[in-house]
Formats: sequence, C-alpha cells, structure tokens
Amino acid sequence: MSWKSFFPILESLESYTSRDFTKDLSAGLTVGVMLIPQGMAYALLTGMPPIYGLYGGFIPLLFYAIFGTSRQMSIGPVAISSLLVLAGISQLEDPGSAAYVELVILTGLLVGAAQLLLSFLRMGFLVNFLSHPVLVGFTSAAAVIIAISQLKDLFGFPIPRFSNSYESLIYAIQHLGETNFLSLGFCLGSVILILLLKRVHSAIPGPLIATVMGTILAWSLQLENYGLSLVMEVPSGLPAFESPVMDWDKIILVLPTVFTVTVICIVESIGIAKVLEAKHQTYEVRPNQELLALGISKLAGAFFQSLVTSGSFSRSAVNDEAGAKTGVSSIISALLIALTLLFLTDLVYFLPKAVLAAIILLAIKSLFNLKEAIHLWHTHRRDFWMMLVTFIVTLLLGIGEGVVAGVALSISTVLYRSSRPHLAVLGKLPGTQYYRNIKRFQEAEQSDEVLIIRFDDQLYFGNAAYFKEHIKKLVRQKGPDLRLLIMDASSMHDIDSTGIHALEEIHNYLKGRNICLNLCGVIGPVRDMLFKVHLIDHFGKENFFMYIQNAEEAYYQKVEEKNGCWNPSAIQTNVKE
Repeated sequence: MSWKSFFPILESLESYTSRDFTKDLSAGLTVGVMLIPQGMAYALLTGMPPIYGLYGGFIPLLFYAIFGTSRQMSIGPVAISSLLVLAGISQLEDPGSAAYVELVILTGLLVGAAQLLLSFLRMGFLVNFLSHPVLVGFTSAAAVIIAISQLKDLFGFPIPRFSNSYESLIYAIQHLGETNFLSLGFCLGSVILILLLKRVHSAIPGPLIATVMGTILAWSLQLENYGLSLVMEVPSGLPAFESPVMDWDKIILVLPTVFTVTVICIVESIGIAKVLEAKHQTYEVRPNQELLALGISKLAGAFFQSLVTSGSFSRSAVNDEAGAKTGVSSIISALLIALTLLFLTDLVYFLPKAVLAAIILLAIKSLFNLKEAIHLWHTHRRDFWMMLVTFIVTLLLGIGEGVVAGVALSISTVLYRSSRPHLAVLGKLPGTQYYRNIKRFQEAEQSDEVLIIRFDDQLYFGNAAYFKEHIKKLVRQKGPDLRLLIMDASSMHDIDSTGIHALEEIHNYLKGRNICLNLCGVIGPVRDMLFKVHLIDHFGKENFFMYIQNAEEAYYQKVEEKNGCWNPSAIQTNVKE
C-alpha cells in the first residue's frame, strides 16, 4: 500500500493551490462556527456536559482529515449517534454522572475499534445490508424521539426518564400547565430567527447568531432568576490525554450500544461520503479506508474525552456549499474549536438550553422523511411496509431494537426475494427472432408442444425448491402435448450443489414424461460447473444451444434422428467460450 492510499490527504494536496486554501479556509471557518453551538447541543442530547461536544469537534476532525477519502465530509457530534448513546448508556448510569461519562467515552473507543476491525477485514460491503426504506423508517423515528427528548428544554420543566419516548410525550402533555413561557419563547424565537437568517442567505451562521443573542439576553436580564435553564459553567482549555476506563464488565455492558452505534455510524458516514463523491467525481471514496479513518478518529477522540462522532449531513452540506476542496477545511474547523476551548468557554455560562434545543430541533428536521414515505406508498408498497415496521418498532420499543429490527428486515427481504426469483414464460414475437415474457407481450406466440422459460437468478439452495415446484407446475399447466422444455439460462450467473441436484431432478422428471430438456445461453462459469459434475454428458451435449431459436428450430427440423433435439451448428458445449 502506498503512502497516498493510507494518507489520502497527501493525494489531495498534490496539486493544491492558494485558491484552494482560500476556499478551504472559508469553508472551515463556516463549519467551525456552526459546530460550536451544535457540538454543545448534541452533548446535552447525549446526556453529557456541553464541553464534551466541543472535544468531539477537535481531535476527531484532525484525524479524519488525514485518513478520510471524502474531501468534503465533516464529522463530529451528530443527533442520531447522540441519541443512540443516550438510549443505551442511560439504562446503565444516570446521564451527566462521572460513571456515565466514563461509559460514553468507552463506547466511543469500542465503536472506533469495531470500525478498525471491519476495515482490516475488508468488510466495508456490510453497509449494504441496511436497505434504504429501513434507514428512512429508522431515521424518521429517531427524529421524533430526539424531538420528544427536547421537550424539557422547550417547555422549561423537568421530565423524568422513561424507558419509552411515548411515555415522555404523554408526561409532557399532562404537565403543560407547568410550562415556563420564558423558555418556550427563547426556543421558538431561536427557531424563527435561524429560519429567517437562512432565508436571507444560507451562508449566514444562524445557530451561532441565535446562540450569541440568547446568551447576551440571558446575561443582561439575569433570566436564570426567572427559571430559565442555562448551560452554566464550562471548563476552559484543550482536552488532556487520558486513557478511557477499560474494565471487562463495563465493556460487556456497553456492547449492545456499541453494535447499534457502529452500524448506524458506518451507514450514515459512508452514505454522506458517497453522495459527495457522486457530486464532484474528482476522487474516489473507498469504504474500507473510510472505516479506517472513522475508526482512528474515534479511537483518538476517546483518549481526549470526545463524544462518539460521525459524518454530519448538515455540516457536510455546508462545507461543500462553502467550497471546501480538501480535508484542510476540517483541520481549520478543528483549530477554530481549539481556539474556542482556550479562550471563549467563559462566555457560554449564560447560554440558555432552550436555544440549544432549538438548534437540535432544526437539525433533525431533515431526518423526518415524510416525502419518501409517500413516494414508497405509491411506487413500492412492500418497501413502504418495511419502512413503517422499522419506524413503529423504533418509536415504541427503542433505538437499539429499531436498528436490530431494521437489519433483520433488510436481510429477511433479501432472502425472501432470492428464494422466489423471477421465472418468465416466453413466446416468440411474430415475424422476429425475439422471445419475450408472455405476460408483458400479449402477441407473443406459443406452441402446445414447446414450453420456453427464463430463470432470472442464480440457482442455489435458497431457491432450488421454488425452481422445481414452479417448473413442474408450468409443465402440468401446459398439458399432455408438451414435448420440449427450453430453459433460457443466460441470467443464471451461478449454481451450487443443491442447484445441480435440482436441475438433475427436473431433467429426470421431464424424461419420465417423454419431454426433452434444452438449455440455452448457459454462461461460462455455470457451464464449467456442469462439465465438472458431468451433468452435460448426462443431459447430452446435443441439448445445449446458444440461443432459444436454435433449440426450437432443431426440435422442428429433427435434423438427425439419432441425436433427437440437436442442431450441430448451434451447439454450446465449448467450455472455453
């Protein structure tokens, strides 16, 4: 492996110019300004003191910028990862406590280690086992859960911790009479201000302006005396190097959360990276290298008290729109966070938590994808139900259960579809040499003596039974005049031992009914296997053809009586083809 492969930033800097640096500087400062309030908000969402959100925007960004293959993706604290950690670790310790902080940092360390392991094992392909409908259902439910978690800061009264989010919602509705209208006003006012500023120009740092204005108002009017909840004291200085607590019993306790966070972080981050890659088409995102970069950034972050980090949809979009060219933009964002930690934390004391709640509520707005749900309802009803089940399970049972249900649904769907592949009955279009599905082409002609089918999948243990049953059913439906079954195997890209036995059983079944079996268009790897197990000799080389038309013409012409269904000019038994 070359140095450039291991350190992708070196490749991006080969043709780096002062113009590129100017764009990276602008983008890095913009994202850094955005990350300051978001980091603190997501720390509170995780159940951690706000300072840990700033830690999450420092060291991890530096390491991802060096090892990551995406040049525009911005990592750091994000809403979904924060909620996942809260959902899992809050079952073990009280949020905000020293023991809770230890477990959260340990979780980040183990998530990083898991991603590194997946990278070394070259298992980046595993991200494909969480389908798009499942992700839509999960993220939409997560958005609702996150919104419910912010009700305490929106309405300004404490809400006890419940095992399910709907219980928190019911409690909030029952206690609306206790609303602190100052807190409600700050939250709604911040939402309106941020939306208005974004309407004026997308580059205006609305969250930062809302944070500054809210802090000034709370400080000048001493609003904590009127029940407004503030962030209060935030320690200054860069995070010190500190080894996470490594205790086997604690590791066992956090493993379910580690699994959940690992899966979602990988899907989320690589998904963002792939979208940005497709937009720019000037570099290649390598999933295994991305896993390496994400793992190293989390491991390094854990030794500097960072929250669990992931790719951020909103900040990556801002980074891209601001013109970021390389990972240098993330390094600049990290340096801005470092300056904030060194010199500006005292100013955060009077920051209202209601303002941070507003930032979170706006950040998760894009996670709730009602438009996609409507689209799936109209275009792909099965995917809609899969999305809905994931949404309901996540909402009612919890984040971890939702992820497990989503993965199980995705894999089950793949297995179900693979076990019942498409098998079409073909007919010949009049006046042509083309054969098409009779269900789609009503004019396609069929013969009572010939049945032509096309099998559109590999033939393996998962669908062999369906293959046999379906063909036998079609043969019975065709009637007693059937004398030839032609199988177009051009779409059969693989066959295992169970598939071979199934094919042999069909051959024997047809032979017992005096029906000849011809195979057409068998591709090289499948022919190799049929030669290896001597099935071609058993079936007869004269029964393998290049094209359907060859097989059908051979039957009608009966060129050589002793060979039956054989046209020498169309035989397909050369393994070298």
